[in-house]
Amino acid sequence: MTVQVRRIYDPPEKDDGTRVLVDRVWPRGLRKEDARYDEWIKDVAPSTELRKWYGHDPDRFGEFRRRYRAELDGSSALERLRECAHHGNLTLLTATRDPEYSQAEVLREVLDG
Repeated sequence: MTVQVRRIYDPPEKDDGTRVLVDRVWPRGLRKEDARYDEWIKDVAPSTELRKWYGHDPDRFGEFRRRYRAELDGSSALERLRECAHHGNLTLLTATRDPEYSQAEVLREVLDG
């Protein structure tokens, strides 16, 4: 099993496996019929409060990671992602400009480890 993070705006790669959008809100400028994804698990995304506090500020990423992991504790949506990962490669999709500082990266860390 490989878990990777990609932007939803990028074209699919042949090694993507199951492609799951993990953002709470639909990506701007992307029509649903044009999106290449298998499932949208918006309930695994951070709370609106945490997302707004973070604001994608890389300086806050360490604290964001800690708070978000606490939110994920016992999450049924996280369990759904684990199920997807057990069936082969899993690609976590996000609209974030810097995926390495996103909830998708935190989810990848959690699923890998």
